[in-house]
Amino acid sequence: MTLMIPFDNSYARLPDTFYARQAPVPVRAPRLIAFNADLARLLQISPGDAEEMALAFAGNTVPEGAQPLAQLYSGHQFGNYNPQLGDGRAVLLGETVGTDGVRRDIQLKGSGPTPFSRQGDGRAWLGPVLREYVVSEAMHALGIPTTRALAAAETGEIVLREGPMPGAVLTRVAQSHLRVGTFQVFAARGKLDNLRQLTEYAIQRHYPQAEGPMGLLRAVRDAQARLIAGWMGVGFIHGVMNTDNSSIAGETIDYGPCAFMDSYHPNTVFSSIDRMGRYAYANQPDIAVWNLAQLATALIQQFEDKEAAVEEATEIVHAMPDLMQAQWLQRFRAKIGLTRAEDGDLEMISDLLTRMAQNQADFTNTFRALGDASARDQFTDPAAYDEWSKGWQARLDGEEAPAKVMAAANPAFIPRNHRIEQMIEAAVQGDYTPFHRLNDVLARPYEDQPDASDLMRPPAEQEVVQATFCGT
Repeated sequence: MTLMIPFDNSYARLPDTFYARQAPVPVRAPRLIAFNADLARLLQISPGDAEEMALAFAGNTVPEGAQPLAQLYSGHQFGNYNPQLGDGRAVLLGETVGTDGVRRDIQLKGSGPTPFSRQGDGRAWLGPVLREYVVSEAMHALGIPTTRALAAAETGEIVLREGPMPGAVLTRVAQSHLRVGTFQVFAARGKLDNLRQLTEYAIQRHYPQAEGPMGLLRAVRDAQARLIAGWMGVGFIHGVMNTDNSSIAGETIDYGPCAFMDSYHPNTVFSSIDRMGRYAYANQPDIAVWNLAQLATALIQQFEDKEAAVEEATEIVHAMPDLMQAQWLQRFRAKIGLTRAEDGDLEMISDLLTRMAQNQADFTNTFRALGDASARDQFTDPAAYDEWSKGWQARLDGEEAPAKVMAAANPAFIPRNHRIEQMIEAAVQGDYTPFHRLNDVLARPYEDQPDASDLMRPPAEQEVVQATFCGT
Protein backbone atom coordinates (compact mmCIF):
# COMPACT_ATOMS: atom_id res chain seq x y z
CA MET A 1 0.00 0.00 0.00
CA THR A 2 1.14 3.53 -0.81
CA LEU A 3 0.02 6.64 1.04
CA MET A 4 -2.03 8.80 -1.31
CA ILE A 5 -3.54 12.17 -0.34
CA PRO A 6 -5.69 13.87 -3.02
CA PHE A 7 -4.40 17.42 -2.52
CA ASP A 8 -6.14 20.44 -4.04
CA ASN A 9 -4.39 23.47 -2.55
CA SER A 10 -6.37 26.69 -2.87
CA TYR A 11 -4.48 28.65 -0.20
CA ALA A 12 -1.17 28.05 -1.95
CA ARG A 13 -2.64 29.75 -5.02
CA LEU A 14 -2.99 33.03 -3.10
CA PRO A 15 -0.16 35.60 -3.35
CA ASP A 16 3.00 34.80 -1.43
CA THR A 17 2.34 37.73 0.94
CA PHE A 18 -0.03 35.33 2.73
CA TYR A 19 2.61 32.77 3.68
CA ALA A 20 6.19 31.56 3.45
CA ARG A 21 7.02 28.47 1.46
CA GLN A 22 8.45 26.08 4.01
CA ALA A 23 9.06 22.33 3.95
CA PRO A 24 8.92 20.39 7.22
CA VAL A 25 12.31 19.69 8.76
CA PRO A 26 13.15 15.95 8.90
CA VAL A 27 13.60 14.23 12.24
CA ARG A 28 16.01 11.54 13.38
CA ALA A 29 13.81 8.50 14.01
CA PRO A 30 10.13 8.87 13.05
CA ARG A 31 7.70 6.33 14.44
CA LEU A 32 3.92 6.31 13.99
CA ILE A 33 1.96 6.50 17.25
CA ALA A 34 -1.58 6.71 15.88
CA PHE A 35 -3.44 7.08 12.60
CA ASN A 36 -7.11 8.08 12.44
CA ALA A 37 -8.48 5.72 9.81
CA ASP A 38 -12.06 7.04 10.07
CA LEU A 39 -10.94 10.60 9.43
CA ALA A 40 -8.67 9.43 6.61
CA ARG A 41 -11.65 7.85 4.83
CA LEU A 42 -13.56 11.13 5.12
CA LEU A 43 -10.58 12.94 3.58
CA GLN A 44 -10.31 10.31 0.82
CA ILE A 45 -6.79 9.40 1.92
CA SER A 46 -5.41 5.98 1.04
CA PRO A 47 -3.11 4.91 3.89
CA GLY A 48 0.30 3.40 3.40
CA ASP A 49 2.24 1.08 5.69
CA ALA A 50 3.30 2.26 9.15
CA GLU A 51 6.85 3.13 8.08
CA GLU A 52 5.73 5.22 5.11
CA MET A 53 3.14 7.07 7.16
CA ALA A 54 5.65 7.70 9.94
CA LEU A 55 7.96 9.37 7.43
CA ALA A 56 5.15 11.51 5.99
CA PHE A 57 3.47 12.50 9.25
CA ALA A 58 6.75 13.31 10.99
CA GLY A 59 7.82 15.51 8.08
CA ASN A 60 10.67 13.44 6.65
CA THR A 61 8.95 13.02 3.30
CA VAL A 62 6.54 15.38 1.57
CA PRO A 63 3.58 13.54 0.03
CA GLU A 64 3.00 13.97 -3.68
CA GLY A 65 0.81 16.99 -4.41
CA ALA A 66 1.58 18.79 -1.15
CA GLN A 67 2.71 22.43 -1.26
CA PRO A 68 4.09 23.04 2.23
CA LEU A 69 3.85 26.55 3.64
CA ALA A 70 3.70 28.48 6.90
CA GLN A 71 0.83 30.94 7.18
CA LEU A 72 1.21 34.58 8.20
CA TYR A 73 -1.02 36.16 10.83
CA SER A 74 -0.87 38.47 13.84
CA GLY A 75 -3.11 38.77 16.87
CA HIS A 76 -4.02 40.04 20.28
CA GLN A 77 -2.44 37.92 22.99
CA PHE A 78 -4.10 38.51 26.38
CA GLY A 79 -5.37 41.82 25.02
CA ASN A 80 -2.01 43.06 23.70
CA TYR A 81 -1.46 43.28 19.95
CA ASN A 82 1.50 41.39 18.48
CA PRO A 83 2.07 42.66 14.93
CA GLN A 84 3.52 39.41 13.56
CA LEU A 85 2.98 35.86 14.68
CA GLY A 86 2.41 33.21 12.01
CA ASP A 87 2.99 29.47 11.99
CA GLY A 88 6.12 29.23 14.08
CA ARG A 89 6.05 25.45 14.46
CA ALA A 90 3.53 24.28 11.89
CA VAL A 91 3.48 23.64 8.15
CA LEU A 92 0.33 23.43 6.05
CA LEU A 93 0.86 20.51 3.67
CA GLY A 94 -2.24 21.33 1.62
CA GLU A 95 -5.97 20.71 1.37
CA THR A 96 -8.32 17.91 0.45
CA VAL A 97 -12.01 17.85 -0.38
CA GLY A 98 -13.72 15.14 1.64
CA THR A 99 -16.44 12.71 0.74
CA ASP A 100 -18.85 15.22 2.32
CA GLY A 101 -17.74 17.94 -0.11
CA VAL A 102 -15.99 19.97 2.60
CA ARG A 103 -12.51 21.36 1.95
CA ARG A 104 -10.06 20.83 4.82
CA ASP A 105 -6.47 21.70 5.63
CA ILE A 106 -3.87 19.08 6.56
CA GLN A 107 -1.18 20.59 8.77
CA LEU A 108 1.89 19.24 10.54
CA LYS A 109 2.30 20.74 14.02
CA GLY A 110 5.77 20.52 15.55
CA SER A 111 7.45 20.15 12.15
CA GLY A 112 10.42 22.44 12.73
CA PRO A 113 11.34 26.12 12.49
CA THR A 114 9.79 28.49 9.97
CA PRO A 115 10.40 32.18 9.16
CA PHE A 116 7.80 32.93 11.86
CA SER A 117 9.40 30.92 14.67
CA ARG A 118 10.67 33.99 16.55
CA GLN A 119 13.79 32.14 17.79
CA GLY A 120 11.75 29.09 18.79
CA ASP A 121 12.75 25.55 17.83
CA GLY A 122 9.54 24.89 15.90
CA ARG A 123 9.06 21.59 17.65
CA ALA A 124 6.49 20.02 19.95
CA TRP A 125 6.99 17.58 22.75
CA LEU A 126 4.98 14.40 23.15
CA GLY A 127 2.63 15.59 25.91
CA PRO A 128 0.86 18.45 24.07
CA VAL A 129 0.66 16.36 20.89
CA LEU A 130 -1.16 13.54 22.68
CA ARG A 131 -3.34 16.00 24.61
CA GLU A 132 -4.49 17.69 21.40
CA TYR A 133 -5.07 14.35 19.70
CA VAL A 134 -7.26 13.04 22.52
CA VAL A 135 -9.12 16.26 23.35
CA SER A 136 -9.82 17.33 19.77
CA GLU A 137 -11.18 13.91 18.86
CA ALA A 138 -13.24 13.89 22.07
CA MET A 139 -14.68 17.29 21.17
CA HIS A 140 -15.67 15.94 17.76
CA ALA A 141 -17.45 13.02 19.40
CA LEU A 142 -19.20 15.46 21.74
CA GLY A 143 -20.60 17.19 18.66
CA ILE A 144 -18.69 20.45 19.07
CA PRO A 145 -16.99 21.97 15.97
CA THR A 146 -13.27 21.36 16.19
CA THR A 147 -10.04 20.71 14.41
CA ARG A 148 -9.27 17.01 14.34
CA ALA A 149 -6.28 14.71 14.63
CA LEU A 150 -5.24 12.60 11.66
CA ALA A 151 -1.97 11.21 13.01
CA ALA A 152 0.69 11.48 15.68
CA ALA A 153 4.30 10.46 15.31
CA GLU A 154 7.38 10.28 17.53
CA THR A 155 10.47 12.07 16.24
CA GLY A 156 13.16 10.17 18.11
CA GLU A 157 14.57 13.53 19.19
CA ILE A 158 14.65 15.45 22.45
CA VAL A 159 12.85 18.77 22.86
CA LEU A 160 13.99 21.12 25.63
CA ARG A 161 11.15 22.67 27.65
CA GLU A 162 11.16 22.57 31.46
CA GLY A 163 13.64 19.77 30.85
CA PRO A 164 14.42 17.24 28.12
CA MET A 165 11.19 15.86 26.61
CA PRO A 166 10.52 13.34 23.83
CA GLY A 167 9.57 15.08 20.58
CA ALA A 168 6.47 14.42 18.49
CA VAL A 169 4.50 15.79 15.53
CA LEU A 170 0.72 16.08 15.27
CA THR A 171 -1.11 16.03 11.95
CA ARG A 172 -4.03 18.41 12.40
CA VAL A 173 -7.07 18.76 10.16
CA ALA A 174 -9.22 21.91 10.02
CA GLN A 175 -11.82 23.42 7.75
CA SER A 176 -9.16 26.10 7.44
CA HIS A 177 -6.51 27.78 9.57
CA LEU A 178 -7.87 31.26 8.87
CA ARG A 179 -7.95 33.18 12.13
CA VAL A 180 -9.10 36.60 13.24
CA GLY A 181 -5.39 37.38 13.31
CA THR A 182 -5.04 36.53 9.61
CA PHE A 183 -7.25 39.53 8.85
CA GLN A 184 -5.62 41.70 11.49
CA VAL A 185 -2.13 41.47 10.02
CA PHE A 186 -3.15 42.87 6.62
CA ALA A 187 -5.37 45.55 8.14
CA ALA A 188 -2.60 46.68 10.47
CA ARG A 189 -0.11 46.85 7.61
CA GLY A 190 -2.50 48.76 5.38
CA LYS A 191 -2.40 46.01 2.73
CA LEU A 192 -5.99 46.53 1.66
CA ASP A 193 -5.70 44.57 -1.59
CA ASN A 194 -4.57 41.53 0.41
CA LEU A 195 -7.32 42.13 2.94
CA ARG A 196 -9.93 42.17 0.17
CA GLN A 197 -8.46 39.00 -1.36
CA LEU A 198 -8.56 37.29 2.01
CA THR A 199 -12.15 38.37 2.62
CA GLU A 200 -13.26 37.06 -0.77
CA TYR A 201 -11.35 33.82 -0.23
CA ALA A 202 -12.89 33.28 3.22
CA ILE A 203 -16.40 33.90 1.91
CA GLN A 204 -15.94 31.53 -1.01
CA ARG A 205 -14.43 28.83 1.17
CA HIS A 206 -16.62 29.01 4.27
CA TYR A 207 -19.70 31.15 3.79
CA PRO A 208 -20.62 31.40 0.09
CA GLN A 209 -24.04 32.76 1.05
CA ALA A 210 -22.45 35.77 2.76
CA GLU A 211 -22.53 39.13 0.99
CA GLY A 212 -19.37 41.17 1.37
CA PRO A 213 -17.27 41.84 4.48
CA MET A 214 -20.25 42.53 6.74
CA GLY A 215 -21.91 39.31 5.56
CA LEU A 216 -18.73 37.49 6.51
CA LEU A 217 -18.74 39.17 9.93
CA ARG A 218 -22.32 38.01 10.55
CA ALA A 219 -21.52 34.45 9.50
CA VAL A 220 -18.45 34.27 11.74
CA ARG A 221 -20.48 35.73 14.61
CA ASP A 222 -23.18 33.08 14.26
CA ALA A 223 -20.65 30.24 14.03
CA GLN A 224 -18.72 31.50 17.04
CA ALA A 225 -21.92 31.91 19.09
CA ARG A 226 -22.78 28.25 18.49
CA LEU A 227 -19.21 27.20 19.31
CA ILE A 228 -18.94 29.03 22.61
CA ALA A 229 -22.33 27.73 23.75
CA GLY A 230 -21.03 24.25 22.96
CA TRP A 231 -17.95 24.81 25.11
CA MET A 232 -20.04 26.07 28.01
CA GLY A 233 -22.36 23.08 27.77
CA VAL A 234 -19.57 20.57 28.40
CA GLY A 235 -17.52 22.60 30.88
CA PHE A 236 -14.67 23.21 28.44
CA ILE A 237 -12.13 25.97 29.08
CA HIS A 238 -10.01 26.86 26.06
CA GLY A 239 -7.41 28.64 28.14
CA VAL A 240 -5.89 30.92 25.53
CA MET A 241 -8.60 32.67 23.51
CA ASN A 242 -6.23 35.07 21.75
CA THR A 243 -7.38 36.37 18.36
CA ASP A 244 -4.76 34.21 16.65
CA ASN A 245 -6.54 31.22 18.22
CA SER A 246 -9.99 32.29 17.01
CA SER A 247 -11.00 30.40 13.86
CA ILE A 248 -13.31 32.19 11.45
CA ALA A 249 -14.70 28.76 10.51
CA GLY A 250 -16.17 28.49 14.01
CA GLU A 251 -14.05 25.53 15.05
CA THR A 252 -12.19 24.96 18.29
CA ILE A 253 -8.52 25.43 17.41
CA ASP A 254 -5.20 25.29 19.28
CA TYR A 255 -5.59 22.97 22.24
CA GLY A 256 -2.79 24.36 24.38
CA PRO A 257 -3.58 24.86 28.08
CA CYS A 258 -7.16 23.66 27.59
CA ALA A 259 -9.05 21.74 30.27
CA PHE A 260 -12.47 20.45 31.31
CA MET A 261 -13.90 21.42 34.69
CA ASP A 262 -14.33 18.82 37.38
CA SER A 263 -16.08 20.64 40.23
CA TYR A 264 -18.17 23.45 38.81
CA HIS A 265 -17.18 27.03 39.42
CA PRO A 266 -17.68 29.84 36.90
CA ASN A 267 -14.29 31.41 37.61
CA THR A 268 -12.33 28.24 36.94
CA VAL A 269 -8.94 28.80 35.27
CA PHE A 270 -6.31 26.19 34.48
CA SER A 271 -3.94 27.90 32.05
CA SER A 272 -0.59 28.60 33.69
CA ILE A 273 -0.20 31.77 31.62
CA ASP A 274 -3.66 33.20 32.40
CA ARG A 275 -2.69 34.76 35.72
CA MET A 276 -5.54 37.30 35.76
CA GLY A 277 -8.32 34.91 34.73
CA ARG A 278 -9.01 36.67 31.44
CA TYR A 279 -10.03 33.37 29.82
CA ALA A 280 -11.85 31.80 32.78
CA TYR A 281 -14.82 29.57 32.02
CA ALA A 282 -17.47 32.23 32.60
CA ASN A 283 -15.53 34.90 30.68
CA GLN A 284 -15.44 32.98 27.41
CA PRO A 285 -18.63 34.48 25.92
CA ASP A 286 -17.41 38.03 26.61
CA ILE A 287 -14.01 37.26 25.09
CA ALA A 288 -15.68 35.84 21.98
CA VAL A 289 -17.47 39.17 21.55
CA TRP A 290 -14.18 41.04 22.08
CA ASN A 291 -12.47 38.88 19.45
CA LEU A 292 -15.32 39.46 16.99
CA ALA A 293 -14.89 43.20 17.52
CA GLN A 294 -11.24 42.86 16.49
CA LEU A 295 -12.32 41.06 13.31
CA ALA A 296 -14.82 43.85 12.65
CA THR A 297 -12.11 46.47 13.13
CA ALA A 298 -9.95 44.72 10.52
CA LEU A 299 -12.75 44.22 7.99
CA ILE A 300 -13.85 47.86 8.23
CA GLN A 301 -10.52 49.01 6.81
CA GLN A 302 -11.54 48.00 3.28
CA PHE A 303 -14.56 50.37 3.21
CA GLU A 304 -14.40 53.90 1.86
CA ASP A 305 -17.38 54.97 3.98
CA LYS A 306 -15.89 54.10 7.35
CA GLU A 307 -18.67 55.71 9.37
CA ALA A 308 -21.41 53.57 7.78
CA ALA A 309 -19.24 50.45 8.09
CA VAL A 310 -18.59 51.11 11.77
CA GLU A 311 -22.31 51.54 12.40
CA GLU A 312 -23.20 48.26 10.68
CA ALA A 313 -20.35 46.33 12.28
CA THR A 314 -21.27 47.65 15.72
CA GLU A 315 -24.82 46.38 15.28
CA ILE A 316 -23.54 42.96 14.22
CA VAL A 317 -21.13 42.66 17.15
CA HIS A 318 -23.62 43.95 19.73
CA ALA A 319 -26.09 41.23 18.70
CA MET A 320 -23.67 38.45 19.65
CA PRO A 321 -24.35 38.23 23.43
CA ASP A 322 -28.06 37.59 22.88
CA LEU A 323 -27.27 34.98 20.22
CA MET A 324 -24.91 33.18 22.57
CA GLN A 325 -27.39 33.27 25.42
CA ALA A 326 -30.09 31.79 23.17
CA GLN A 327 -27.71 29.00 22.16
CA TRP A 328 -26.66 28.53 25.79
CA LEU A 329 -30.27 28.29 26.95
CA GLN A 330 -31.09 25.75 24.26
CA ARG A 331 -28.19 23.54 25.37
CA PHE A 332 -28.83 23.86 29.10
CA ARG A 333 -32.57 23.32 28.76
CA ALA A 334 -31.75 19.99 27.12
CA LYS A 335 -29.25 19.23 29.89
CA ILE A 336 -32.10 19.34 32.42
CA GLY A 337 -34.54 17.51 30.14
CA LEU A 338 -36.55 20.43 28.76
CA THR A 339 -37.63 20.83 25.16
CA ARG A 340 -40.18 23.63 25.65
CA ALA A 341 -39.12 27.17 26.42
CA GLU A 342 -40.85 28.89 29.34
CA ASP A 343 -40.28 32.03 31.36
CA GLY A 344 -38.11 31.26 34.33
CA ASP A 345 -35.93 28.67 32.61
CA LEU A 346 -32.83 30.88 32.79
CA GLU A 347 -33.36 31.47 36.51
CA MET A 348 -33.90 27.75 37.16
CA ILE A 349 -30.70 26.74 35.36
CA SER A 350 -28.71 29.56 36.97
CA ASP A 351 -29.97 28.52 40.40
CA LEU A 352 -28.78 24.96 39.81
CA LEU A 353 -25.34 26.17 38.72
CA THR A 354 -25.07 28.43 41.76
CA ARG A 355 -25.89 25.54 44.07
CA MET A 356 -23.38 23.34 42.24
CA ALA A 357 -20.65 25.94 42.73
CA GLN A 358 -21.48 26.26 46.43
CA ASN A 359 -21.44 22.48 46.91
CA GLN A 360 -18.40 21.46 44.82
CA ALA A 361 -20.60 19.41 42.52
CA ASP A 362 -18.87 17.77 39.57
CA PHE A 363 -20.11 19.49 36.39
CA THR A 364 -20.25 16.45 34.10
CA ASN A 365 -21.41 13.87 36.63
CA THR A 366 -24.11 16.09 38.11
CA PHE A 367 -25.86 16.68 34.80
CA ARG A 368 -25.44 13.05 33.74
CA ALA A 369 -26.93 11.90 37.06
CA LEU A 370 -30.07 14.02 36.64
CA GLY A 371 -31.41 11.22 34.49
CA ASP A 372 -31.16 8.56 37.22
CA ALA A 373 -32.02 10.65 40.29
CA SER A 374 -28.54 10.33 41.86
CA ALA A 375 -27.47 13.90 41.21
CA ARG A 376 -27.91 14.82 44.89
CA ASP A 377 -24.91 12.59 45.69
CA GLN A 378 -22.69 15.10 43.88
CA PHE A 379 -23.44 17.85 46.43
CA THR A 380 -21.61 18.33 49.72
CA ASP A 381 -25.04 19.30 51.08
CA PRO A 382 -27.62 17.14 49.26
CA ALA A 383 -30.41 19.29 50.70
CA ALA A 384 -29.30 22.09 48.37
CA TYR A 385 -30.09 19.84 45.44
CA ASP A 386 -33.33 18.58 46.95
CA GLU A 387 -34.62 22.12 47.33
CA TRP A 388 -33.87 22.94 43.69
CA SER A 389 -35.24 19.63 42.47
CA LYS A 390 -38.78 20.35 43.68
CA GLY A 391 -39.30 23.15 41.17
CA TRP A 392 -37.49 21.22 38.45
CA GLN A 393 -39.67 18.14 38.88
CA ALA A 394 -42.76 20.30 38.60
CA ARG A 395 -41.35 21.92 35.46
CA LEU A 396 -40.84 18.46 33.89
CA ASP A 397 -44.58 17.80 33.91
CA GLY A 398 -45.76 17.72 30.32
CA GLU A 399 -42.27 17.08 28.90
CA GLU A 400 -41.96 13.98 26.74
CA ALA A 401 -39.09 11.58 27.47
CA PRO A 402 -36.92 13.99 29.51
CA ALA A 403 -34.54 11.17 30.45
CA LYS A 404 -33.85 10.54 26.77
CA VAL A 405 -33.30 14.26 26.17
CA MET A 406 -30.83 14.46 29.07
CA ALA A 407 -28.94 11.34 28.00
CA ALA A 408 -28.37 12.89 24.57
CA ALA A 409 -27.27 16.24 26.02
CA ASN A 410 -25.08 15.15 28.94
CA PRO A 411 -21.95 13.10 28.25
CA ALA A 412 -20.87 10.40 30.63
CA PHE A 413 -17.25 10.81 29.58
CA ILE A 414 -15.00 13.83 29.05
CA PRO A 415 -11.19 14.00 28.80
CA ARG A 416 -10.60 14.61 32.50
CA ASN A 417 -7.41 16.50 33.25
CA HIS A 418 -5.94 13.94 35.61
CA ARG A 419 -6.51 11.12 33.13
CA ILE A 420 -4.84 13.16 30.38
CA GLU A 421 -1.82 13.74 32.63
CA GLN A 422 -1.66 10.06 33.58
CA MET A 423 -1.87 9.13 29.89
CA ILE A 424 1.02 11.47 29.06
CA GLU A 425 3.15 10.13 31.92
CA ALA A 426 2.64 6.58 30.67
CA ALA A 427 3.43 7.54 27.06
CA VAL A 428 6.68 9.22 28.06
CA GLN A 429 7.66 5.82 29.50
CA GLY A 430 6.71 4.16 26.20
CA ASP A 431 3.27 2.86 27.25
CA TYR A 432 0.53 4.05 24.89
CA THR A 433 -2.17 1.79 26.31
CA PRO A 434 -3.89 4.62 28.28
CA PHE A 435 -3.75 6.86 25.18
CA HIS A 436 -5.50 4.30 22.99
CA ARG A 437 -8.01 3.46 25.73
CA LEU A 438 -8.95 7.12 26.19
CA ASN A 439 -9.48 7.54 22.45
CA ASP A 440 -11.68 4.47 22.31
CA VAL A 441 -13.89 5.43 25.27
CA LEU A 442 -14.12 9.12 24.38
CA ALA A 443 -15.27 8.28 20.87
CA ARG A 444 -18.62 7.28 22.49
CA PRO A 445 -19.07 9.90 25.21
CA TYR A 446 -22.87 9.65 25.50
CA GLU A 447 -22.94 5.86 25.89
CA ASP A 448 -22.93 4.02 29.19
CA GLN A 449 -19.67 2.04 29.24
CA PRO A 450 -19.51 0.09 32.53
CA ASP A 451 -16.00 -1.20 31.82
CA ALA A 452 -14.77 2.39 31.70
CA SER A 453 -16.52 3.69 34.84
CA ASP A 454 -13.12 4.62 36.32
CA LEU A 455 -12.78 7.29 33.63
CA MET A 456 -15.92 9.00 34.97
CA ARG A 457 -14.42 9.46 38.41
CA PRO A 458 -13.33 12.97 39.40
CA PRO A 459 -9.74 13.29 40.59
CA ALA A 460 -8.77 12.31 44.10
CA GLU A 461 -7.15 15.10 46.10
CA GLN A 462 -3.65 14.07 45.07
CA GLU A 463 -4.69 13.80 41.40
CA VAL A 464 -6.10 17.30 40.98
CA VAL A 465 -4.45 19.18 38.10
CA GLN A 466 -3.82 22.73 39.26
CA ALA A 467 -2.44 24.16 36.00
CA THR A 468 -2.17 23.26 32.34
CA PHE A 469 0.58 24.38 30.00
CA CYS A 470 0.93 25.52 26.42
CA GLY A 471 3.85 23.30 25.48
CA THR A 472 5.61 25.77 23.19
